[in-house]
Amino acid sequence: MSRREIMRFVLDGMLGKLTRWLRMMGHDALYLNDAKDRDLVANAVKENRILLTSDVALYRLAVSRGADAYLMKGRTEAERLASLANRFKLDLTVDAADSRCPVCGSSLKEASKEDARKRIPATTFNVFSEFWSCSNPECAKVYWQGSHWENIRAVLEKAKEIQRRTEQTSGPGNA
Repeated sequence: MSRREIMRFVLDGMLGKLTRWLRMMGHDALYLNDAKDRDLVANAVKENRILLTSDVALYRLAVSRGADAYLMKGRTEAERLASLANRFKLDLTVDAADSRCPVCGSSLKEASKEDARKRIPATTFNVFSEFWSCSNPECAKVYWQGSHWENIRAVLEKAKEIQRRTEQTSGPGNA
């Protein structure tokens, strides 16, 4: 793990994609898709997590119960990531050494090409040489920097651009 600060979040059912992004960026992001509002708030308080939501009523409930909560801004993933980066000073990068499994949130570990062979398509095996696998044996997904990686970089670059514009117009700490 690098020296970047790992944040702990709990996200409501409307923020599934954002959960995956936060995990790829190395953060502890718990996604409770079917949880009731009071259970989300209780989890945030009990586990000392920041509740992320797009639901104004849930946000107000969380704040009234003493939970650390943030009302998400933005419609696109880039806008949401920029909003979080401004509010929590998140580093908008994905580094395999820090990343968590986007599916289950467990840590990733380097996997040898041979270890990955039986869990990836043959064409992927022939083209790529670096692989990471989920440390959770129940998940055990394998990852590599394939063509989707360009989209990941593009979204992160767009988020950084939005973040810079927001900082310039609102000043540091006012985003």
